[in-house]
Order: sequence, then structure tokens, then C-alpha cells
Amino acid sequence: MLKCISIYTCEVDSPDVALAEIKAQLDEKMTLLVHSVGIIMCHPEFISSGVLKHVCGNLPFDLAGVTTASQAVNDEIGDMILTIFVMTSDDVSFKTGVTEALGASFDGQVKEAYEKAAGASEPPGLALVFPPFGLHAGDEYVRVWGELLPGTPLFGTHAIDDTVSFSECETIYNGEAYGAAMPFVLCYGNIHPRFSIATFTEHNAVSSKAYVTRAAGNCVYEINRDVALKYFEDRGFVESVKYTPFLIDLLKRGDYDGVPVIRGHAAFTEEGAAIFYGNVDEGSAFTLIKCDADDTVSATCQKVRQINEMPGVNGVLLFPCVVRRVSLLGINKPLLELQGIKNEIDPEIPFMAGYAGGEICPTSVRDGVPTNRFHNHSLVVLVV
Repeated sequence: MLKCISIYTCEVDSPDVALAEIKAQLDEKMTLLVHSVGIIMCHPEFISSGVLKHVCGNLPFDLAGVTTASQAVNDEIGDMILTIFVMTSDDVSFKTGVTEALGASFDGQVKEAYEKAAGASEPPGLALVFPPFGLHAGDEYVRVWGELLPGTPLFGTHAIDDTVSFSECETIYNGEAYGAAMPFVLCYGNIHPRFSIATFTEHNAVSSKAYVTRAAGNCVYEINRDVALKYFEDRGFVESVKYTPFLIDLLKRGDYDGVPVIRGHAAFTEEGAAIFYGNVDEGSAFTLIKCDADDTVSATCQKVRQINEMPGVNGVLLFPCVVRRVSLLGINKPLLELQGIKNEIDPEIPFMAGYAGGEICPTSVRDGVPTNRFHNHSLVVLVV
């Protein structure tokens, strides 16, 4: 059986005080079993103050994760906070690792790090991955891990921070912070992960369905056989399009499972092509939808209530996209979504939630085969 807890500290100045708080919560909430691991998220100041290194260096298990903007656990919610989601078990084991700083072509680096961590083990039942922000398209991380572990569901988040340019974000592995490396956790044995995704409700649609008629990677050249820029201009979205998600209704792939995928707009090229934060397949059908604070919180709370109804929930990780937080900044309530999670979740269910810079989560797992995807503007949920 898998047991989980969430623990935290808001002490960013004194490493000793922070460690004492973490240890006290750990001792109070959990007796560690044979195998343990920690998923860690924190504000970047916990790195510069030395708290992160001191805490990780004095806990009896490996820790992997990222910096983030705002977080919530069962007992606390805030911006200046360090949180740890601990998993322990007699029949679920964990192997962890971290890649070297990722280069332009990183397939070999990921494979090498995986083989070093996993050895001759069978493929894991779950892989938690924590890529750096901005080095590569999120779809590329899904591709590389998917080719390496084709039967393994992937779940994770990119590192971010609370700056406009994400200039201080880093990934974390056993107390060390990295600008370009990717930590990961591999889970083996009696683990049966379940996944869920929240986006936006249909009433936020602001266009009728259209089709991508020419695209490559994350660049859309034509929509309905017209220049992409003109499509957005005709609908009055050129100035506001950066805040408008791109709801993909159909991905032209052999593994399409009918679940919509969000893509966020990044920029226009001089030639009028639209650049997105994730790949868009040529032939995809899509609808434009707007970010709305009320809808964001409503969709999240609805998803949490569904989790409460699931049987056998040992713990939950939730990674909402930071753009959802941005929409809440517009009404001066940046913690509203996290507060909704904390308020709605069954208090007996250990959870940790932290904002993501791009989310990795399967849209389905059918007959043991996951459809792993990269998401924008979404809340992704792992139930263990």
C-alpha cells in the first residue's frame, strides 16, 4: 500500500528552523516504510537562502521537483513556501535521477540518465518528470520519454517562478538547483495512477470551429486556408490573442483519444504565422476560448469534487498552469484557484498543488497504454 503526506515550511531565512518544522510534521504524520521519495516545490528564495539544500540534505529519501510561483498543501497556502509531497510504501519502490544540462539534441542525455537510475529494472508503472522551462517545446519531453518508456504514463510540470520572464526558475534534485537539467522519479510495483485534466467550460468559446490547414511543429501558417494572422484579425483577437487559449478538438495522430488539448498563443511572425506554446497538428480542428477567472476556479473545484468521490485515493498531485494564475491576478486574487482546491478537497486526502509552466499528463490510459500529452492553460491531476 502507498501512503502519502504533504508537509511544508514558510521559513525562508533560517535553514535550521525550516528543517525543524519539516521534520516535526514528518514525524507527526508518517512512519516511513521500506521505500520513500519526495516531490518538492518551492519559491526560488528558498534556494538562495540555503534552506532548500539544508532541508533536502537532512531527509532520509530522495527529492525531485521544481521552483514555482504559488503552492498549496493541506495545512497551508501561499507564495513564499516550500512544500514536499512524501510517498512511502513497502510494495511500491522508487528510483530517481537527473539528466545533465540538456543540449540542443537531448535524446541521448535522457536515455543515459534513465539507464543510470533504472539499471536493469522493468519499465516503471509511472514516471514523474520535471523539465526546465523554455529550453525545448514541452512536446519534445513527452516524445523523448514516450519513446524510451512507451507503456509508462508520464506526469509532470516545467519549472517556473513569480517573475514575468521566469528568469529565476530552476529544477531541483536532492537539494541542488539546475537551470537546464531534468530530474525525474520512477515508480515501480503496486502503483495504479489515475489522471484527470481540467480546462475551461464550453460557454467560454469565442469562435466557431475552424481547421488548421497548414502547420509545422508549434507554428500555424494557415487557418481555413487563410493566413493565420488574418484569421485572428478578422475576429478582433490580435491585441488580446496572447490571453486566448487555443482549444484543440482533434489532433491528427494515430493515438488520438478524443480528449481536447489546450494550446496557448505565443506570438505572430512577420509573415503572419501564429506561434503557440505547444505543437499543433496540421488538420486539427479547434475553437478559440477566453481565459475567465470565474470559469477557471469553477472548473478546478468541479475536478476536485470528482476526486473526492474516487475510491482508494492515497494522495493527489495537482499542477495548474501559471496562466490560470495570471487570469486571477486580473481580479487581484492570485491564490483563488489554490484556495478552491484546499477548500474543496476531502481533508483526509493528502495533496500538493503548485503552478506549472506547461503540464505533462496522459489524456487517457486504455488497456495499459497511456496517451501522454503536453498541455497549456490546464490543470493536470495525478491520483495515487
